[in-house]
Amino acid sequence: MPLNPAAVGAVGDVRTMSWNSKDALLYAVGIGAGSDDLAFSTENTKGVDQVVFPTFAVVAGSGTASAGKSAMGEIGSFNWAMLVHGSQAITLHRPIPVEAQATTQDKVVAMYDKGKAAVVVTEAEVKLASGEPLWTTRSSVFIRGEGGWGGDRGPSGPQNEPPAKSPDHEVTLQTLPDQAFVYRLSGDRNPLHTDPSFAALGGFDRPILHGLCTYGFTGRALLKSLCDNDVNRFRHIEGRFSSPVLPGDALTVRIWKTTAGEAVFTTSVGDRVVIDQGLVRYS
Repeated sequence: MPLNPAAVGAVGDVRTMSWNSKDALLYAVGIGAGSDDLAFSTENTKGVDQVVFPTFAVVAGSGTASAGKSAMGEIGSFNWAMLVHGSQAITLHRPIPVEAQATTQDKVVAMYDKGKAAVVVTEAEVKLASGEPLWTTRSSVFIRGEGGWGGDRGPSGPQNEPPAKSPDHEVTLQTLPDQAFVYRLSGDRNPLHTDPSFAALGGFDRPILHGLCTYGFTGRALLKSLCDNDVNRFRHIEGRFSSPVLPGDALTVRIWKTTAGEAVFTTSVGDRVVIDQGLVRYS
């Protein structure tokens, strides 16, 4: 078992990173934004200031991080074709700037033994160069074939379940057959999403869409439905990737308001839920 459970608690180096207007625009079109989202998809529309989708946090600074140790690099070796994204959360401390110099530091917070697989949970803190907090992320990855060392299986059971009533909002967004080829330019070049032979190694009939691309589409629907596209009102998003999405699938996001400033959501392809345990906080 090449994973190293002793890596829990490992902290990466503080590294610098940056992004600019073009990076934010490319991400916006990668998650399907266009003529209906000019504040996000253009920088030169008359009378419209560019703003950044909250879910841009998952790719901001890709490829620009300074040299240094990543905590994720401490978990051991494994077959990357066996890795899929398990869950993702973002807590925003303020709207994301169109361009910035920032610092990032990650840590391994948990590693769970699922028997035939392992789950690794990491967190990262991102701050402006001035030290002002920007956002915190928490993510998990599911690595098939890497369990079995007798460790803690981790939490289980239902969470963020929708109530037994019709959703308050329901939005369907269409992905394109070539969606992954645009989204990958924001940083995730994993061939699982573009190379049929690599996808086959992971047990898929053809390349699947990035989970975080589906997450970005979902974030668009939440931002518009709950915040009228005002990024100042968006506070937190979390969800679990429960089933793969294929490029070209239509994504239906269902949203149930639960308490003031909080809602739960699911994202589905037809009757199949692809993101569950969804929670969003807003003002």
